[in-house]
Amino acid sequence: MELIIKTRNLDVPKASEEYIQQKIGKLERHLPSMDDVIVELSRSQTKAAEDRFTAQVTINSNGALLRGEVKATNINAAIDDVVDVLNRQIERHKGKLYRSQRKNKVTPRRDLALDTEGLPQISRVKRFLVESMSPEEAADRMELLGHNFFLFLNENIDQFNVLYKRDDGTYGVIEPKFKK
Repeated sequence: MELIIKTRNLDVPKASEEYIQQKIGKLERHLPSMDDVIVELSRSQTKAAEDRFTAQVTINSNGALLRGEVKATNINAAIDDVVDVLNRQIERHKGKLYRSQRKNKVTPRRDLALDTEGLPQISRVKRFLVESMSPEEAADRMELLGHNFFLFLNENIDQFNVLYKRDDGTYGVIEPKFKK
C-alpha cells in the first residue's frame, strides 16, 4: 500500500503523520487489496470550530474507489471520523463483492489540456470501464464513491444512462433521446 499525504493551508506535525499512518494502516486489515491511499488534509478559516479541518481519503483497491470526507475540530478527530466512514464503506464494498463476484475495473486517468481559442478548456479526461447494471446497482456504486452522478450502461434498456442525486435526496436518471 502506498500512502500519500497532501495538505492545503496546513503543516502536519510528525506525530499527526504517524497517527495517520497508524489509522489508515488498520484499514488494510479489512481491505488487504488496497493499492494506494491518498489523504488530503486542509484547514479552512471558519468561525465554526467543528469545520476547521477537512480530511478526505481516497482508496484505490483493485480499481474500485472508496472515498470519505469529514470536517472536524482538529486533524486527529478528522482522521478518526473519516476512518469510521471508510470502515463502513469497506464493509459494504466487500459485501457487494461477495454477492456479485464482480469487480469494477478503472483504467488510469490521463490529463489532457486543450488550448483552443474561444472554447472551454478541458483539463482532465477520465476513462473507466462502464459496466452493465441496474439503476439501483448504479445508485449503490455512486454512494460508495461519494459522487453526485454516475455513468452506467442500463441493463434494462441496453443504453448509457447518467444517474444523479437530486437536491431533495432522491435520484434521477438521464436517458438519451435521439433525433430521427
